[in-house]
Amino acid sequence: MSEADTPNPEVTAVPEPPESTEKDIPLPPVTFEFLTLSLKMQAEMQLGLVHFGEEKDRPQPEFKLARHTIDLMAMLQEKTKGNLSIDEQRLLENSLTELRFRYVQALEQKQKS
Repeated sequence: MSEADTPNPEVTAVPEPPESTEKDIPLPPVTFEFLTLSLKMQAEMQLGLVHFGEEKDRPQPEFKLARHTIDLMAMLQEKTKGNLSIDEQRLLENSLTELRFRYVQALEQKQKS
């Protein structure tokens, strides 16, 4: 492999963002917990459990999207088995259990109306 063929880590690395300004919102650390909670919140929003604004503006549940997010989290659980701390594992398991229960509840409520 010639020098020209050798990847340059500076070129392939994600560049740093420009200097922050006073308007920037501080971002949480990049952790497995944050990823899990982000996906959980996404599924809750897709189920219509979390919304911003007035009650009359509550969106209808997007069951297909919510199911996809829950399945994504289940795949993440399977692929990370044995590689998570106890706290990370519990957070993911508890989140999945809660989301599956809420999914069924939202689906049953939709079928009643």
